[in-house]
Amino acid sequence: MKKHVSLVSQYFIGVLFGLGLLISGMSNPQKILNFLDISGNWDPSLIFVMGGAVMVGLAGFYLAAKKTESFFGNALQIPTKRDITKPLVIGGLIFGAGWGIAGFCPGPVIVALGSGHIKALVFVLAMLIGMGVCNRLFADHKKTT
Repeated sequence: MKKHVSLVSQYFIGVLFGLGLLISGMSNPQKILNFLDISGNWDPSLIFVMGGAVMVGLAGFYLAAKKTESFFGNALQIPTKRDITKPLVIGGLIFGAGWGIAGFCPGPVIVALGSGHIKALVFVLAMLIGMGVCNRLFADHKKTT
């Protein structure tokens, strides 16, 4: 029973998150590209969206740090590593380049895909291929860490 309640709550949280992405414009690649174009047609409105997301995230991590289990009784698994490694920096650069070129990142692209954007489908396919290549390249690294 507890698992079903958890799945239902996860579903509604996902719907709420998707609605937030739609309303804020984060699933519109042109809005993202305009935000990143500070020397051209700059749209600063996403600063407020990101600021709000950071505030909610900080509050969530603050509250989670005081708990040992989730609302539904599952163990909390909060990352403890804070190392800035070469793979982290390279991954961040690749992520940023992809975001800047396509105007999508993984969460909003799923919302855009559901909205029927063909560009989103191309991005998702490229993202899945990239994840597969990364898993193959770093398979040995994962075994040693």
